[in-house]
Amino acid sequence: MRDVNAKTRRVTQQPRAAVETRTGAEAQSGSGAAAVLRRLAVPGGVLAAVVGAFAYVGAVDPNQPGHYPVCPLLRYTGLYCPGCGGLRSAHAFVHGDITTALTDNAAAVAGYLVFAVVWSVWVVRSVQGRPVRIDPGPVHLWAVGALLLVFTVVRNLPFGGWLHP
Repeated sequence: MRDVNAKTRRVTQQPRAAVETRTGAEAQSGSGAAAVLRRLAVPGGVLAAVVGAFAYVGAVDPNQPGHYPVCPLLRYTGLYCPGCGGLRSAHAFVHGDITTALTDNAAAVAGYLVFAVVWSVWVVRSVQGRPVRIDPGPVHLWAVGALLLVFTVVRNLPFGGWLHP
């Protein structure tokens, strides 16, 4: 047993100089430009995907029939879901027509803005080498669900015609 313990101690002990030179975030993720670029790879990939999707929707007009599928809820029931008008809203948003984007789907425009804020926080924290912690509690999730439910109900009532896409 003593040989195993002595062997384990030799393997697990590191030179003191190596332990002292790297501390905190540097020890976990490295430092320098290469480490920062490595940490920005995922946020950059997500941004590239979102920009690509918005570029496609901006180039292919959803107001022209045949390019995108019709919402099944709208087709079969005549009711607008919370996402109805989202593509038209994104198209108007890409072209800088914010009032039309809000008219087509105000909830989607709010979602674009929330995404921009969350993505910006993600990038800043990634550059700093800190983890991103988005942990909405049940109250937040229920509040978002309630807002989307109210939005859906109001846009389908006669006085909510201004929310129709």
